Formats: sequence, C-alpha cells, structure tokens
Amino acid sequence: MILKVLSDDAYLAQLAAEQAAVAMQRAIGERGCCRVVLATGNSQLAFLDVLTRMPGIDWKRVEAFHLDEYVGMPVTHPASFRKFLRERVIRRTGIEKYFFIEGDASDLPAAVREIGMKLTSAPIDVAFVGIGENGHIAFNDPPANFETEDPYIVVELDAACRRQQVGEGWFADISQVPKHAISMSPRQILKAHEIIAVVPDKRKARAVRMCLEGEISPMVPASILRWHSSTTVYLDRDSASLLSPTMRNAGTI
Repeated sequence: MILKVLSDDAYLAQLAAEQAAVAMQRAIGERGCCRVVLATGNSQLAFLDVLTRMPGIDWKRVEAFHLDEYVGMPVTHPASFRKFLRERVIRRTGIEKYFFIEGDASDLPAAVREIGMKLTSAPIDVAFVGIGENGHIAFNDPPANFETEDPYIVVELDAACRRQQVGEGWFADISQVPKHAISMSPRQILKAHEIIAVVPDKRKARAVRMCLEGEISPMVPASILRWHSSTTVYLDRDSASLLSPTMRNAGTI
C-alpha cells in the first residue's frame, strides 16, 4: 500500500485524478477498454470533478460500475448513488457503458445476481473507493463479511453509517436513511488491479488511523485495503492528523 498525504484537498484531488487517468489510459492502450468501479459521496466530489475533466481519456472506451446503492431507493431520490453518478460522471463524460445497481428492482435478488455477473465477466482495472467514518468500505459496515466471494451483497447499515449520511446532508434525519443497501463485497473490491482511495476531511481521521495502523479486521472494514499490493490511499492533513508522526511524515508530499 502507498500512502500520500497532501497539503490540501485540491492538491489531493488533482494527484489522485492524475494517477487514475494514467491507469485508465494504460488499460485502454493495452486492451482497448478500461473497466472502473466508481465511489460516491461528498469525499469524492473534488476528485471526480477533476477526473471527469482530465484530457486524454477516451471515455467511450470506459465501462463503469459503482460500489453500492440503497435498497428500495428510486433513481430520482436526491441521495441515490445512481443519480449522483449520472449527474457527476455519466453526463460529463459521455460514458456509454455503465451498469447501475437497481436498488429498487421488483426482484432484488435477481438484480443483484445480474449486476454481479456483469461485474465479474472481465477484470476490473481500477477501483475508486473511500473510507467511511466508521471504517466502512463501500457499504460494508463493521463487522464486514471478509469471507464471501459474492460480488455484491445485501447489507444492513449500522447507526454510525446512517448518521454519516445525515451529516453529509443527504437526508434530513436518520429516520429517512434506509436500513439496508446493496454493496460490493470487500473481497470483490480487492480483485481490482489497482485501487485508489480518496479520503479527505477531519471527520475521517479516526477511521483512517484504525484502518492504517490497527489490526486488519472485519471490525475495521477498510483495513482490508492493506491486503492489496496496488492500493494508493490519498489523505489530506486533516484526515491524516491522528496517524503516528512516522507514518504521516512518510506519506507527506
């Protein structure tokens, strides 16, 4: 795992987007296409804004999946991750091949199986992820399932995760936040050739410390990123503030 601690969020977004663009261009050059997994949420806004404006990416050769979606949520809901991606990635880039998790499908198990088959039909070149305030990765809250090989699973969201969604402004109060979601499984995330984790903000500092310096454990789901040899974690000074000086300084740019 490579750690990079940047001086500010804008610099973080720029460097992470540059690395992402190189990975995508490499895949397109080698295989004629690039398959990516997209993260959503406030922590990804600046990164995606820069990435979608990066020159030299042939977006029509990109196939996009996403990490998670709420169970029962229509695509028109302001908190829908499908809506987020349509507005912030699909419309900006003109991606033609994108595959959404239909959280409000009438036959949810069939929809989960179908998106899983599409995801695993070929390797994923690069996955973009974040880390939640409770240490979650995608919507895998603690204790996460580190054993399943299923590409997508239905998970129960814990109170900390649901409070985070309220704190980020997606819902007015916790009673409005769904209690279940469809999430890419931790082991499936690790199957990407390269992982880029974008994790700014002071409110992520405790989770970052647990994930990077604590035990690799289902109780700290994003700690599983340390099992992947081609993961780069981008932090700002705030999200890195609780790391040991040795680790923080080693990753500072």
